[in-house]
Amino acid sequence: MRVFRSLDTLRGAVGTVIGPGEWLTVDQDRIDTFAAATGDDQWIHVDPVRAATGPYGGTIAHGYLTLSLLPLLGRDLFSLQFGSARINYGSNSVRFPAPVRAGTRIRASAVVTEVEAGEGRVMLTLRWTVENEGNAKPACVAETRTLVLL
Repeated sequence: MRVFRSLDTLRGAVGTVIGPGEWLTVDQDRIDTFAAATGDDQWIHVDPVRAATGPYGGTIAHGYLTLSLLPLLGRDLFSLQFGSARINYGSNSVRFPAPVRAGTRIRASAVVTEVEAGEGRVMLTLRWTVENEGNAKPACVAETRTLVLL
């Protein structure tokens, strides 16, 4: 766990890899819950019988499910202990190089790529890599931006 207690300590981490974190199993229940919440119930995600004969030999997680797990995967990587709030500002880029099959474990690493300070705020840019256990290709590579209110 990397703790950033000030803007200066965060600036000092630019270019530093943080992680990898702990493994998280992406099970069928999590996939089904995400499908229900988003309305994306394509068979490749929610029908294990049909997906068994599909291109991946089983169901796979939604790419956006993998992306949405970044806060969970990252909470054991680092902590910002300054400022009053953190707001998801968006993503500069997101790619899903390899699928996450149901039952697979994933974990994340992050690199602080940019820290921009302004009046009453800090814009933090991170490059995330979500490792897909047993697959040489990552499940997700994303560059995200977080607005830290001071």
